[in-house]
Amino acid sequence: MDSSNSNKQNNNQSLNEDQAGVDNEFCPGFKDVDAFVKYGLGTVVAATKASASLPQVGDEYDLYRSFPGFQEFCETQGDGLLHCMSQIMHHHGCRAHMRDRNKLTGLEERFDLVVDSNDVILEKVGILLDDAAGVNRSQQPVMPAGFQPPKIVVSSWNRKGGDSGSGRSSETFRLLQARNVTRPQLKFREKVDNSNTPFTPKIFVKPNAIKPLPSYFTNKHIRKERPEDLDVPAALADFIHQQRTQEHVEDMFAHPYQYELDHLALPENLLSKPELQMYKPLAETKCSFIDNLEDLVAVNEKLAKTSEFAVDLEHHSYRSFLGITCLMQISTRDEDFIIDTLVLRSELYILNEAFTDPAIVKVFHGADSDIEWLQKDLGLYIVNMFDTHQASRTLNLGRHSLDHLLKLFCNVDSDKRYQLADWRIRPLPDEMFQYARADTHYLLYVYDRLRVDLWEVGNGQPALLQMVWHKSKDISLKKYMKPLFTENSYMDLLRKQKKAFNTQQLTAFRLLYGWRDKLARQEDESTGYVLPNHMMIKISDILPKEPQGIIACCNPVPPLVRQQVNELHLLVQQAREMPLLKAEIVAEKKKALTPIKPEIPLFGPHDTSRVSESDFPSFTPNELSTKKGALFSDEEQGEEVDMHKMMGLVVSAKITLFEEDTVKYPGHLTVAQQKACRVVESFQNPFRMYLPSNDIHISKNAKFDPSTKIYEISNRWKLQSMEQQQKEVEAKKKAKEEAKAAAEERKKAKQSYQESLQNVATVRQQASESIKPGGKKRERVASETGESTPKPNKKLMKAAEKKNEDSTPPLVFKPYDYSQSDFKVFAGAKGNDGKQFDPDRQGHEPRKKKNAKAQKSNACAGNRSMSFFGGKSERGVRRNWPKR
Repeated sequence: MDSSNSNKQNNNQSLNEDQAGVDNEFCPGFKDVDAFVKYGLGTVVAATKASASLPQVGDEYDLYRSFPGFQEFCETQGDGLLHCMSQIMHHHGCRAHMRDRNKLTGLEERFDLVVDSNDVILEKVGILLDDAAGVNRSQQPVMPAGFQPPKIVVSSWNRKGGDSGSGRSSETFRLLQARNVTRPQLKFREKVDNSNTPFTPKIFVKPNAIKPLPSYFTNKHIRKERPEDLDVPAALADFIHQQRTQEHVEDMFAHPYQYELDHLALPENLLSKPELQMYKPLAETKCSFIDNLEDLVAVNEKLAKTSEFAVDLEHHSYRSFLGITCLMQISTRDEDFIIDTLVLRSELYILNEAFTDPAIVKVFHGADSDIEWLQKDLGLYIVNMFDTHQASRTLNLGRHSLDHLLKLFCNVDSDKRYQLADWRIRPLPDEMFQYARADTHYLLYVYDRLRVDLWEVGNGQPALLQMVWHKSKDISLKKYMKPLFTENSYMDLLRKQKKAFNTQQLTAFRLLYGWRDKLARQEDESTGYVLPNHMMIKISDILPKEPQGIIACCNPVPPLVRQQVNELHLLVQQAREMPLLKAEIVAEKKKALTPIKPEIPLFGPHDTSRVSESDFPSFTPNELSTKKGALFSDEEQGEEVDMHKMMGLVVSAKITLFEEDTVKYPGHLTVAQQKACRVVESFQNPFRMYLPSNDIHISKNAKFDPSTKIYEISNRWKLQSMEQQQKEVEAKKKAKEEAKAAAEERKKAKQSYQESLQNVATVRQQASESIKPGGKKRERVASETGESTPKPNKKLMKAAEKKNEDSTPPLVFKPYDYSQSDFKVFAGAKGNDGKQFDPDRQGHEPRKKKNAKAQKSNACAGNRSMSFFGGKSERGVRRNWPKR
């Protein structure tokens, strides 16, 4: 009995366990969601492979279709698939008449049903994914920050935990809307300057200075407001005052700590292997939130006593034209500080005492933007900085983000959900506070680890460390440049979009771009908030005829677009009134790829992308004459050029191979010139696509900044160009004088030559005078000594000698006496003296030698007659044929 009872109890326990296991299953046959997804994915992959192996539509499919068995199998499987699809569609509440067979419209109707069902299913999937990600569209908006109950996390994606016992229940919240946050710009003591003028530094006190601050900045803070400049923006008023007092313009835009950074000397301990100092846990480290001046002064005193500290910033750029620095995190080895830069915006300049101290190392990660934000909003500058991002790139780590470094060196997982959160929210939620603190808490330990790795990778040499320090110093020298609006600013955005617009669309895009920039500066909103780029391009592409069409191009509609829709409609109408021509973007692209013309003087031979044409003086061809090279010069043909005289000729270096203008040659070209012309015309520049544009806008601040390379190179090249121009002008004058002297010498030689020929009789005159009617020969007059006569022609000289040797009297024409001729030759009889030429007999009969005297007599006889004497032809014998 006991054994039977124990067996029954064991059976009941196993049944209960099986029943509990079945109840805990996610789906019949699957333990959890992962198992179900894995099985479903494998089934889908197998079905896809099976469908791919079926015969394709074509000859092969038609061949298989001719067999009844294959046709029946296809129909059966097709009905099964349609039935399965109908059940799925019915489950999701869609129309499911998939098996209706109508030869005319059945296929199109089934296809439409599938498309509609897919839309419904995908929409449900999107809603479920939003719920899983924490963005539940069915939830109500969150209340403003002041009315939030405790333990609510406010960020991009918010989640409120439920009871700790359940562990599963959670409530999601939407992103806190920007309209619920008070604009901090309204509380700033110094109003934000969004004017279209260059940015001037805010610094007026320069601690740790080696070179004193220019007087412009020291007087800027204490001078009284001028009544004539009340209606002028601050930066423009400063510029006007500078023009009035004739102050140096480079002082306005120079880096205040340029000299200190250039003469920064690193101590030996920063170029050697450091000792690792482990970071303290977050729970054991004190963290303070600084939002008043007294606490800020205390923080500055603590930072001045340390040897290094880490810095990071949180910035907001969506609801401000230039952006706002909302938070600053500073961490030392023992304490963390979170500074509210919105409240202490005007007092944070006192931190320059520690930030510019060359004995204190400031550790940043990716400081390219932080340096500019510190200058723009707070007037802070950094001296002696170490950028961990540059160190990571020098070590060639797999990734260079702060998350990767924290995971690699500290084994800390950073939550980046709050990276793009709205940091203007006050009071700051605890989760966002902890996230901001973690960015700098571990950064000093990462700084030590990177220095150790740089030392070890460099084989105990400080070369890599010096490289990182130099790169960090270059980043510290960066200056904030305010975005300026120009007439061609819209082309930069259009080139990035790679859109081809006609004249109407291009005009609309230009007008919308100008309207957006103007409104964004007035309202202190970002251009993305006023009108995003994709919406502006869509409006320019479609050119709606009505205001409702503009609203239809924007989804969602920006608030300022809805307010200014009528103004936008007028701009679009103005663009539609433009004459419709072919796309101008192609012409602009060609213009951008066309190199700089050689007559435009530049300050550098290879850099055409940093200075506009108006920054340098232009020289006309009359003022600056240059010698253009030629393959074959008509002036120098037949002349010998004295190379020693040409050594002083300086030709300006100009690259003309890549010009699109065709080379113009004279009308008459030699064969060599034609070949050279064809070679030049067929040459194409392979780097045309990389050549810069002529109309690139460059900020004019650079040319007034003596700290930049542009200022240095421009002055250097201006001086060199002026010296080169003077040398070229002098060389040209010298070359002209030498050419003029050579031309005069040639002219004199030609005149003397012509004068010497005037008293010399030609050969024809001498021949006509040598034979006179009396038959007497004219005696030749001997030329005087020293008289140079031209060299006579050889043919004429031979003819004259032959006539002089002939002493016989002049011949009188007499008709020939044919009675003395031998007519047997013409009658066909064979003569004794000669034989008729017979080519057939020539090859068979041996060649006989003839007497030279007989040959000579026959030739002489032939001279007096026009008759032809027959005889044997002999090849290779030169004959004297009768002359007329």
